[in-house]
Amino acid sequence: MRLSEVTPAIFAGLGVAQYETRLGTSITGREVLFLIDGFGAHALDDFPELMPNIMSGKSFGDIEAAFPSTTSVSLATLMTGSMPNEHGMLGYTVRVPHSDNRVLNALKWDERIDPVIWQPKDTFFEIGARNGIEVSHVAAKRYEDTGFTRAVFRGAKYRGANLYPDLVTETVAALQKTPAFVYLYVNDLDVAGHVAGYGSDKWLEALRMIDNLVGQLRARLPKDTRIWITGDHGMMNAGEKKVIGRDNLLLTEVSTIAGEPRARHIYLARPEINNEIADLWRSELGDFATIYTREAAINAGLFGAPMPPEFALRIGDLIAVSNGDGILIDPAREKLESAMVGHHGGMTDIEKSVPLMQLII
Repeated sequence: MRLSEVTPAIFAGLGVAQYETRLGTSITGREVLFLIDGFGAHALDDFPELMPNIMSGKSFGDIEAAFPSTTSVSLATLMTGSMPNEHGMLGYTVRVPHSDNRVLNALKWDERIDPVIWQPKDTFFEIGARNGIEVSHVAAKRYEDTGFTRAVFRGAKYRGANLYPDLVTETVAALQKTPAFVYLYVNDLDVAGHVAGYGSDKWLEALRMIDNLVGQLRARLPKDTRIWITGDHGMMNAGEKKVIGRDNLLLTEVSTIAGEPRARHIYLARPEINNEIADLWRSELGDFATIYTREAAINAGLFGAPMPPEFALRIGDLIAVSNGDGILIDPAREKLESAMVGHHGGMTDIEKSVPLMQLII
């Protein structure tokens, strides 16, 4: 099952007829989708004893996130029920077409860019509202008015809360009328992984806290509410680090570096020689990374197929996907990127596989 198939199946269970009921029918018309940022499927195998509440649920197996395995792409995939080639979110950062090499950070946004034009697909909040479903988004208050929220979560009633008990209270309130769908989001696990690493004390404590949050939900949500727990990507700790252009020829003809250390969009000063520069990168990196030209990435369906021309322009002239546990560091962001312990974005099972658990209150 793919991440893009989860939300359509939940809404089918709420009675939205055009989607396939792959996850069963809602019992009381109350559904909660709990997205734990950075929660990879491998965590269930590595640390089950730290999450008794989560592990008490029924597993629907591992599901596959789209490429690149990063938050902005995965959340757009989840909330539109479509692949990146359809929703247009193609990376953590990408160059804005027809701009002066301006880079859009999808999570921070750029108010010069209309979120509805950049991400044109209807969200399931919009679809749900049209079908008479109470749709709510419960997350930290700081996300409410961002461009990313308008791009990916538009149509929801936003219920901002910064503390775990308040997240629970807002989720309970959002389920008073039925049918109802609540999207609940926390990012503490992802932050801990980037700062201290997967499996670190800080990461383990975040996992314990999140499992305790699930316990609070179990204690307070209305009877027969279904909670679906999943993630947007997994995470691995960085091994070998290569700085682009340091003791290598990787900056040759490069005008803009975007993406992230395990999934780079590389834009060239002369795009017409991208095949030659791709060969140069392969020669410099060997097995460290897999290199695609834009055309090869599109033909391989890396982001899904077919790729609309207006979205194709967002893709780098080269795509560099790190293999193993290596990372490719942007020299302009070296201090920040080299300090991060945990990374994601690539195509390994660790990064792309996330769990899907169901708890019935």
